[in-house]
Amino acid sequence: MRTYDKLYLDGAWVSPTVAAPPTEVYSAADGSVIATVPAGSPADIDNAVAAGRTAFATWSVTTPAERAALITAIADALEARADELAEMTALEVGMPRKLARRVQIGGPVMVLRSFAEMLGTYEFSREVNNSLVVREAAGVVAAITPWNYPLNQVIAKVGPALAAGCTVVLKPSDEAPSPVFAFAECCNSAGLPAGVFNLVSGGDEVGKALAAHTGVDVVSFTGSTAAGAHVAQAAGKNINRVALELGGKSANVILDDADLEKAVTSGVNNAMLNSGQTCAAWTRMLVPAQLHDEAVAIAEKAIAKLTLGHPLEDGTRLGPLASADQQARVRSYIDIGIAEGATLVAGGSDVPADLPAGGYYVRPTVFADVKPSMRIAREEIFGPVLSILPYSDEEEAVAIANDTDYGLHGAVWSGDSDRAMKVARRLRTGQVDVNGGAWNPLAPFGGYKKSGLGREYGEAALEEYLETKSIQR
Repeated sequence: MRTYDKLYLDGAWVSPTVAAPPTEVYSAADGSVIATVPAGSPADIDNAVAAGRTAFATWSVTTPAERAALITAIADALEARADELAEMTALEVGMPRKLARRVQIGGPVMVLRSFAEMLGTYEFSREVNNSLVVREAAGVVAAITPWNYPLNQVIAKVGPALAAGCTVVLKPSDEAPSPVFAFAECCNSAGLPAGVFNLVSGGDEVGKALAAHTGVDVVSFTGSTAAGAHVAQAAGKNINRVALELGGKSANVILDDADLEKAVTSGVNNAMLNSGQTCAAWTRMLVPAQLHDEAVAIAEKAIAKLTLGHPLEDGTRLGPLASADQQARVRSYIDIGIAEGATLVAGGSDVPADLPAGGYYVRPTVFADVKPSMRIAREEIFGPVLSILPYSDEEEAVAIANDTDYGLHGAVWSGDSDRAMKVARRLRTGQVDVNGGAWNPLAPFGGYKKSGLGREYGEAALEEYLETKSIQR
């Protein structure tokens, strides 16, 4: 069992200010306790912010090359521990270890390196007539991250913040904290100056204290839309800049001239990635009504290949959910879908009997004949549940896709790339993949509507942590 009994503040591992029982971390695979982390308090947040403010005076004036070298050193340290980090993530989140090694560890390290490389080309100042327009570090960043992609969500905030010259106070989720504590260890071993990065674990009171703290300048949060609204309200009282990456209910629009086999199979795999614990998952599959039954048959075949099992076993394609609460929530939504009259094609809410006792397993589930008004088509479930919705024509497909409170991601499939691009442009969402377009770590990621504010990745992410100053001469 891993035991973390100290917080990382001002370049040192220190005990929490207020003595409190540690927080237990449970294995997604069998429910056993596999780690403990310290329960910080608002007093620890005060100390972390003070350390960040002190360190900002020197870190903000380092050169881009100096910051790039340290960011690269952190990436190197993470890469050296990739196998260990993958196993931590597999057990705490539930993603199969082999996939976690590539997605949960390899992807974030690539993103972190991208910010180091960006510092070699980004223009922090430019001439505009008689003005010198300067981009400079915004200050102390409060970062609050979730459990579903623990290392990725940390790097998506800390990477650009450090590159910009900001200091950071991070409050991670207590449900999958081990990769984040390992990240702090890597920052320390890489030689990051004291106070530039600070880690305080703890419950809701710690997150609330950080979001509302008068000593921070930027608040960056990833989580549910409801929680994001509270964070924005708390930060707003200080007129702080806020970046929010929130929920999603993304539409996968398959047009009538698409390669149906490829589009449906890809859509199923996307919706089930990380057992559906992905805010950008394509959880609504929109198919032409005349192709609905054929699409359902393809989806059923694709789901059958996703072997549910222990995340450390080589044959597992789909692991458990991250917590008992999440398991109960997802199972309840499956029951709701059945009660609403959707056709259950695969899966169901019953707990599989042939898997480790105590694990948070949910069978991959597909519903067909789903109506846009159903709750399973409107609310974020955050589990391995796919809804297939028929539509009559392209106009209705676009209307259904946009008829949502969210706007984080989406997809369009067509045999005609120009047609697909036209539809993609009509979708009110922050990202759209056309015909299986590859993930781009330099492309801005973020949402429309209740999916959030601001962008992560690429130059857009860096600029979330920069202020603009105009100097006239």
